[in-house]
Amino acid sequence: MHVVTNTSDTKSRTSAGYFTRTELNQILNIYARFVSSGEWRDYALDHLDGMAVFSIYRSSVEQPLFTVEKHKLKGRDRWQYQLRDRRKLIKTAGGIEAILNTLKNLPKLVHN
Repeated sequence: MHVVTNTSDTKSRTSAGYFTRTELNQILNIYARFVSSGEWRDYALDHLDGMAVFSIYRSSVEQPLFTVEKHKLKGRDRWQYQLRDRRKLIKTAGGIEAILNTLKNLPKLVHN
């Protein structure tokens, strides 16, 4: 829950970022395919100031394998999307489709 103490000054308010229903459905469709193949097992959804994050886990006790992030661009009503793995930024794009296409085409995990 986000609490704003000064409601008269709308410029001082910060807004949490959210995935739209369409964006979340697109992410969950890809997530479901990887879950059914046994590669992914858990996810987390976070709404932070100016950003939303969908984290993908192989196990609920590990760090996320990947995160799909939606960042509000400063001073604009536009968003930027990023795909990250544990160590680095994989892709940045102005639309979620490019991020999800990259996520779908990542190399498969090899199980021993």
